[in-house]
Amino acid sequence: MSTLSLKIRLFAMMALQLAVWGAWAPKLFPYMAMLGFSAGQQGLVGTCWGIASVVGIFFSNQFADRTFAAERFLAGSHLIGGLALLGVAFSQTFAPFFLCYLIYSLVYVPTLSVTNTVAFTHLPNPAEFGSVRSGGTVGWIMASWPFVFLLGAHADASQVRSIFIVAAVISFVMAAFSLTLPHTPPKTGEGIDKLAWRRALGLLRKPVVAVLFLVTFIDSVVHNGYFVLSDAFLTNRVGIAGNLSMVVLSLGQVAEILTMLVLGTVLARLGWRWTMIVGILGHAARFLAFSFLADSVPAIIAVQLLHGICYAFFFATVYIFVDEAFPKDVRSSGQGLFNLLILGLGNMVASFAFPALVSRLTGADGKVDYQAVFLVPAGLAALGAVLLLVAFRPQTHGPARPEEIA
Repeated sequence: MSTLSLKIRLFAMMALQLAVWGAWAPKLFPYMAMLGFSAGQQGLVGTCWGIASVVGIFFSNQFADRTFAAERFLAGSHLIGGLALLGVAFSQTFAPFFLCYLIYSLVYVPTLSVTNTVAFTHLPNPAEFGSVRSGGTVGWIMASWPFVFLLGAHADASQVRSIFIVAAVISFVMAAFSLTLPHTPPKTGEGIDKLAWRRALGLLRKPVVAVLFLVTFIDSVVHNGYFVLSDAFLTNRVGIAGNLSMVVLSLGQVAEILTMLVLGTVLARLGWRWTMIVGILGHAARFLAFSFLADSVPAIIAVQLLHGICYAFFFATVYIFVDEAFPKDVRSSGQGLFNLLILGLGNMVASFAFPALVSRLTGADGKVDYQAVFLVPAGLAALGAVLLLVAFRPQTHGPARPEEIA
């Protein structure tokens, strides 16, 4: 297989992988509200990814990696995940919805790391991972477009449940496509450090790692809060049609592609600390715009472009920093440790906190005080930036080879 053919196949793998997620993520919480789920019930659904993240650390790293070929693991997981998504789509009450969504989460979350494993195993140059991973961003964007036609301007629950049906179809396609991927055999026990997780946790004793861990948790709550709050805000407050809101939100992913292209240059010039500060302040700026510019549709649409800065300048930079700052034999565990914050704990906290905040700031007339709501994540983002400014002191200015970041 030629290098170009391999990269195209891996690009398509990432596109399908993230399209499954992107099809339902923006409208999950508005849909649950349409079904009449309470803020607490919505929070419980949000914990599913946290549960799956913890289980995934041990299942995918300690069992699946040593038992299944990666491409077969992906095929089986996405087949089960697609069936679970259909269950979610046709569940109208909380108990079956929660159960089906939990099953989906348990089989989908580990595939995020497994697809990375497939890519890194077969790419001749790890520095090419960025161009392959951008396929995921493209997939997320493309998953938004079918809903222009599937949803009406004022879509109700019977229409919005199509987000899970579309995600299920993509999941089935990914299951079949996975079997065409290059063979990635299970890992043997040799050379696997069973104490790597303990050693990675031990690095939290270093002030620079501890500060970054705390700020990453704060920013992951803010980041996940954006997905909890933004779609309902766009449709209910700004007045954007329900079948266009996901397209508007996808503009952030377009910006993410462009921002990733300049990340290496920015890191070389600003260094670790200031690049991350700019990234986390992007969240603050976006939420302040949501608070004070909600009457300006053009401004709200334009501010979506800050998503690229929020993601690339903070989260992508964190992954790069961990890869350089952690010892080589615990880097994988270190990445998983920070992923637990981003996909798990931050998601769980945001899933409980922000629906409860919206409920508390909803008046007797049913209108939400979005100005007050968005000042909370804006303040959290500002706090994270201050912590980075005063307490984050990395030993190096930036990455050793910024030209390899793509």
